[in-house]
Amino acid sequence: MSDDNYTKVLLDESEMPTQWYNIVPDLPEPPPPALHPGTHEPAGPEDFAPLFPMALIMQEVSQDRYIDIPGEVLDVFRLWRPSPLFRARRLEKLLDTPAKIFYKYEGVSPAGSHKPNTAVPQAYYNHMEGITKLTTETGAGQWGSSLAFATAQFGMECEVWQVAASYRAKPHRKTMMETWGATVHPSPSEVTEFGRSLLADNPDHPGSLGIAISEAVAEAVADPSVRYALGSVLNHVLMHQTIIGEEALIQLAKVGETPDVLVGCTGGGSNFGGLSFPFLREKMAGNMNPTIRCVEPAACPSLTKGEYRYDFGDTAGMTPLMKMHTLGHDFVPDEIHAGGLRYHGMAPLVSHIYELGLVEAISIPQIECFESAIKFARTEGIVPAPEPTHAIAAAIREALHAKETGEETVILTALCGHGHFDMAAYESYFGGSMVNYDLSDATLAAAMETVPVVNG
Repeated sequence: MSDDNYTKVLLDESEMPTQWYNIVPDLPEPPPPALHPGTHEPAGPEDFAPLFPMALIMQEVSQDRYIDIPGEVLDVFRLWRPSPLFRARRLEKLLDTPAKIFYKYEGVSPAGSHKPNTAVPQAYYNHMEGITKLTTETGAGQWGSSLAFATAQFGMECEVWQVAASYRAKPHRKTMMETWGATVHPSPSEVTEFGRSLLADNPDHPGSLGIAISEAVAEAVADPSVRYALGSVLNHVLMHQTIIGEEALIQLAKVGETPDVLVGCTGGGSNFGGLSFPFLREKMAGNMNPTIRCVEPAACPSLTKGEYRYDFGDTAGMTPLMKMHTLGHDFVPDEIHAGGLRYHGMAPLVSHIYELGLVEAISIPQIECFESAIKFARTEGIVPAPEPTHAIAAAIREALHAKETGEETVILTALCGHGHFDMAAYESYFGGSMVNYDLSDATLAAAMETVPVVNG
């Protein structure tokens, strides 16, 4: 029996999960291993050691279903966790739908997004192994801001390469990172050899997450006291984010609800995996049966248009090869406003689960996303970041479908961040200059030409 007398569902600090969930042991088939970029043999811990601390490397390949969250990490999490679960009653009323729309709001974190859920443990594990500085890339700025915040908690340095298109559009993200002590460069930059080579060909290069990763990795491997931190894609990153879904399960149980549909915006995969993996665990165990759907931008549709094959995680080809849905590591997407979704590849774990048929995927053009964001902001009061507008648009589609069928569908999504630093995107929408980008077959084919050929 559902208790309908609620709008916001809160948890006490004592109810915050103290373990992360690792979905790998529960999957019907293990995901393909990462490969050494030179030999194409399975990569071992030593291949990742120049980039990550051993604790995170072990989490990356762990077969443990649950991993304890360190007490020092939980202490920082308590600054904002547990995060609230809202029912979007005013949006439901606007849509005149029988559907119930729930959103897990991660914008309450210090950085304003879900990214500190992994930034804090990554900083902690590096700090415990004596690392004094972390490098990273950032697209929209949420990840760079989160790592800057996290490294500040442990007295570490932080150096960030921000995709140039986003760096120019969101100057206050740079200021936010600097407030927490980070050094920030536009990418491509004059700091690295790779960046300089790209700027020589195109001084106004818009950049991409793949390029920014290459620059951050290059700086990390050159200094043994420095490591690299990644805000999405890798198994340990998605696992850290499962605290979102674990909390949401408890919150929905408190009000007697079970989702029929779960939708999540999907760029690299951390927000989607963090929300969906605990629910997928329950689905595989036969405890519920939601439709689980990835939602990506039409301009960067790695799941719906990309090929499932081994590729580099960065543009310069410095990282191990990962089997994932990819648009090609040389792919430079149009300057869409959802900067955090402009990555050429999908998380290998999300890609594998998609290949197994456990989740679905759709792409939505950005004008529909911003139309949905305006409806959401004017009813629920929160201005969404451009990234979760994709999930909001998908949730609205589901709610309108429920209106047509008369079914009381329960819809769950994660509002993974607020849009307070994204006013330029909203200004573009209101000014009529925003356009829809669709990835052409010719552009995709050109980017795929440089993807390495791997047998198996």
